[in-house]
Amino acid sequence: MNTIDATVADTPAGPLGILAGPDGAVRAAGFTTDLTTLLALVHPHLHAPLRERRDLGPITAAVTAYLDGELSAVDGVPVEQHTDGVFLAHAWDILRDLKPGDPVTYTELAGLAGRPAAVRAAAAACARNAAALFVPCHRVLRTDGTLGGYRWGLDVKKWLLSHERQLTAS
Repeated sequence: MNTIDATVADTPAGPLGILAGPDGAVRAAGFTTDLTTLLALVHPHLHAPLRERRDLGPITAAVTAYLDGELSAVDGVPVEQHTDGVFLAHAWDILRDLKPGDPVTYTELAGLAGRPAAVRAAAAACARNAAALFVPCHRVLRTDGTLGGYRWGLDVKKWLLSHERQLTAS
């Protein structure tokens, strides 16, 4: 029987819950200790029983490296999310290509995804992203440059952006 491996990593922004499939791909991640909440974000096609683990090997190592300043460490971690919409999947791919320390607006994200008028769809892609940090929707701001929303709280978003900005400023 397939299971989803689950762990909670301590970070300066708060606890980071991570769910990963048997292939090592992140299926959900978010700043919470409630793994059931994270499981609810996983597409039903990818559901399986949770198996809590202390360490998820390369995933945990990538998070540790990111926190230690290697901001690209999480880029190589595979992510598995499913959606019925082609635009959402494409927008998530675009989000993975955003550079740390250089946030974009929802309007810019829509343009990068090839649909400049689809600003609401770009915002929806961020809102429906189940793999926070690994698909860095925290790097998207409102058109006026303010933070906008973030499922895991604006304090977490501020910390992530500040962490990345400090390390890319030099």
